[in-house]
Amino acid sequence: MLLTILISNFAGHILLERFNGVPSEERLHWRTVLVKLGADNLKGARNEELFVSSQKSVHIVFTMLGGVCIYIVGKDEYDELALTEVMFVITSSIKDACGKSPSERLFLDKYGKICLCLDEIGILENTEKDRIRRLIGLKPPNPTEI
Repeated sequence: MLLTILISNFAGHILLERFNGVPSEERLHWRTVLVKLGADNLKGARNEELFVSSQKSVHIVFTMLGGVCIYIVGKDEYDELALTEVMFVITSSIKDACGKSPSERLFLDKYGKICLCLDEIGILENTEKDRIRRLIGLKPPNPTEI
């Protein structure tokens, strides 16, 4: 089961989070653990270099992409290998939505489109980059309809 997708800046401020089956009383714990894990390990790391960790019975894969840090937590069938594939899909989708590796500002500018990408990926229903791009295609609103 894919438990958490969390994206933060380097200062540890959470930009986006998705929890799946995590009780609300445990969410603060996971936020703290993941941000501390990134602060301890991502300094001096290369862009998209993957890091792996385990805590209790869960697996954690995390990386930095431009100016943001991405963390994924899974358990059971979502071991390190499966989470690595999830990470590849997420980083590819974010780079496509932003046009390049995002700075924190660019990430926030494209926040809506990135959320749509994560929603379309779901629990690994869609892992093809081209299909995700087609599914998130939005038409701008017609000014006469507003």
